[in-house]
Amino acid sequence: MRLLGYSSLLFAGMLVMISCAGPKTTTSTTTAAGAKYSEDLSTLRPKVEEAPTKTAPVQDNTRKQTPYVEAKYTVNKKLDAVLDSIDQINLQRNFIDGFTIQVYSGLKREDALNTKKELTSTLPDLQSEVQYSQPNFRVKVGKYFSRLDAQKDYVEVKRHFPTAIIIPDKVAIN
Repeated sequence: MRLLGYSSLLFAGMLVMISCAGPKTTTSTTTAAGAKYSEDLSTLRPKVEEAPTKTAPVQDNTRKQTPYVEAKYTVNKKLDAVLDSIDQINLQRNFIDGFTIQVYSGLKREDALNTKKELTSTLPDLQSEVQYSQPNFRVKVGKYFSRLDAQKDYVEVKRHFPTAIIIPDKVAIN
């Protein structure tokens, strides 16, 4: 049984080696009667024609210089006037819409001041302030131009003050 396994492995190896051999132009076999048979198969094989080699055209590196031509129907002057007026309006604005973190909101001033003191001691990097908006006192932290900026500090503040929330607010611009 073991000999049969080696012989079949040897036979398979020989088949692989024969199939990997290069193409032959003629095929010859021997029949059972001992007569030799030969046949030319080169007429049946596809013929590959070589592509003609192309020569690259010589490129001229000199560019034609064209003079600058101003467009006839431009809106540059009108657009500049509109942009200048928008710029003047923006310069007059002192505040923009932004966000802040509200830590405390309540009726007692003492609680608001104690919250601000606790906030300053636990998170000294953040600027906090107490605001009075009748009838409530509010303790707010930070001034942010986007909610994403506020979210970074909000995670830290929320750890120490669970009632903190992000609220829209006006942010002063300099």
